[in-house]
Amino acid sequence: MDAISPWKPGILLHEGAEATVTAGSWLGIPAVLKVRRPRGYRHPDLDRRLTRQRLAAEARALSRLQAIGFPSPTIMHLDQKAAIILMTRVDGVPLYELLKDGSAGPEQLGDLGSLIRLLHESGISHGDLTTHNVISSREDVLSLIDFGLSRQSPELEHLGLDLQVLNECLSASHSPIEDAIGIVCEGYLRADSGETETESATHVVERFRKITSRVRYHG
Repeated sequence: MDAISPWKPGILLHEGAEATVTAGSWLGIPAVLKVRRPRGYRHPDLDRRLTRQRLAAEARALSRLQAIGFPSPTIMHLDQKAAIILMTRVDGVPLYELLKDGSAGPEQLGDLGSLIRLLHESGISHGDLTTHNVISSREDVLSLIDFGLSRQSPELEHLGLDLQVLNECLSASHSPIEDAIGIVCEGYLRADSGETETESATHVVERFRKITSRVRYHG
């Protein structure tokens, strides 16, 4: 793309209804290019406005996380008009694969819970917390990716929903791990610093349990 001429595309990582994600390099640095797709069912003006808003929200979240050293991608280039965002590529393997083949288990899930609490204490909810969006490095350091649905200054409900989305993923894809979400919640509660203005870990877990009860009741 002319807007980022040093970009050299590699393999396609994901092609969804919302965006296309491609791995490659930019100025020799491993990178990921995310291009948001137009949604034909929306009025073009509305679609452009929503796309720019979501790109801006994702960029703000990543910038904020970068500032505190949170393990997540770093923004390299942003072009709202072209609906693209270029980020550093997080090296590692999706936690989904490691849980599937048994390379990861309860210890990593506890670490994930602690990482989610750190994210929430930073004032951000992820919005799409699945094990596909958690990357484990060779040193077993976990990172989060794909902040396209993230929110800053989230309400308690959004924090609880992060855990609920993960719970649904664990139940559907990693059911052999007994009480997987319980292990995540233990790590989450353990990591509560008690020093932020965000909702306490206890309140978030309580809200998650209420959301789970609602889903079961209406399901």
